[in-house]
Amino acid sequence: MNLKPTIYKRAAVAVTVALLLTTGCTKFLEQQPDSTWTALDTPQKVAKLLGTAYPQSSYIVMCESKSDNVADKGIGESERPNSDSYLFQDVQSIEEDSPEAYWAASYTAIAAANQALKACAEAADSTLYSAQKGEALVARAYAHFMLVNIFSHIYDPATAASNPGIPYVTEPETVVHKQYERKTVAYVYEMIEKDLLAGLPLIQDEAYTVDRYHFNRLAAYAFATRFYLFKKDYQKVLYYAEQAFPGDQLSLHMRPWNSKYNNMSPAQIRDLYANAAEDANLLIVETKSLAGRYMGRYRYDLSFAKEVEILGNNITGGRWAYPVYYYGNQDYFVPKNTEYFVKNSVNATIGQPYVMNVLFTTEEVMFNRAEANAWLGNYTEVLKDLNLFASKRITNYNAATHAITMARMQNRYGTADQRIASLETILSFKRAEYVQEGMRWFDMLRYGMTVTHTRINGADLVLKPGDDQCTFQLPQSVANSGLELNPRK
Repeated sequence: MNLKPTIYKRAAVAVTVALLLTTGCTKFLEQQPDSTWTALDTPQKVAKLLGTAYPQSSYIVMCESKSDNVADKGIGESERPNSDSYLFQDVQSIEEDSPEAYWAASYTAIAAANQALKACAEAADSTLYSAQKGEALVARAYAHFMLVNIFSHIYDPATAASNPGIPYVTEPETVVHKQYERKTVAYVYEMIEKDLLAGLPLIQDEAYTVDRYHFNRLAAYAFATRFYLFKKDYQKVLYYAEQAFPGDQLSLHMRPWNSKYNNMSPAQIRDLYANAAEDANLLIVETKSLAGRYMGRYRYDLSFAKEVEILGNNITGGRWAYPVYYYGNQDYFVPKNTEYFVKNSVNATIGQPYVMNVLFTTEEVMFNRAEANAWLGNYTEVLKDLNLFASKRITNYNAATHAITMARMQNRYGTADQRIASLETILSFKRAEYVQEGMRWFDMLRYGMTVTHTRINGADLVLKPGDDQCTFQLPQSVANSGLELNPRK
């Protein structure tokens, strides 16, 4: 790895749905709310609407499959979001787990946020709606943030002002055919920051019945640490990490892999992993996805060799507490995803698969803080976070034998550069923590890592930084609405 600095509730609400699918209409299309939603005239109604302001589609399968976490096992479940992504091809699917499904779900979420903001602004007493306004602004910022990092080139100060972004939509649609433009990555980041900073002070956890299903304060601060990490504004990463967990509070809210989880069955872990009862989960969303059914079973997935590479020997000399299970000889998985099958009706035998996705965790705040400190040269703080993480993740942890030191990191990665040694360690720990969750792909983009996928026949597929396939393709239908597709050779 080359780290040289380069620089749960579903509400049955349909409002202002961003279609952008492969139907006859290729624009954003307004749909009138049903009869119970024609008047968003109370904070409670707006709050219920905001339950749909989060993308109810998953990026996990397509992003994980494009990263270096997976291998060609030769056999396994064949779904286009998995196979096309591994082969560095545009995904030929509009169903669950596809880029097109995520695009549509994100703009549907944005539409809900915009409708909520409109209701807040038009209320007789807008001060009663401040919590709802805050959630809508931060949710709108998040959906655009994920879109720009999936469908545009990753943020780089040197190129952000010239690289195409994605449409930043801030108003409910009042016409069927409306022209949009992508503008630039820099512009999208400016708008995300504007919404985020406006919404953060308004968030009120007291407004939620179950705060983990909404942008509560902790989740919003966690989002801020991610946003500013991607933007390379490291002092602000530290500021928002401190707002989330002052002092040493972070250590009290981490997922207990080497204690409580260590005594649980796979089914018990799956039930708790993406549950609001897990204190480490800061924001959870219900998504239509097959990951709960097929993760580990895909053809292009975690193999034995990849499991050893990611979850085998680590810098502490100890053993990761993550439990790895397998189906057959090649289907390896850490129990994280549980499918919730929702029947189309009470007596139906068919339905839709759903998975609860964890969007932000306590651990990510720690990783973002550690990475920011590495860039700022605060290596004592880096070591403090890394040792804290190890104390929660290494089986039978013993500080005397498992302690991480700068010398240990430098020896491990063969470098005298403290920053490089720190970043290598942080990213390897983060890779282990979020295996089979799609997070690795974004780190690979941020650090310009080359991805090599080896086919079962021995042929190598190589994706280099800046290659066309580093961005997922926009839905083909949006070209008819005037949006430029990502270039393809």
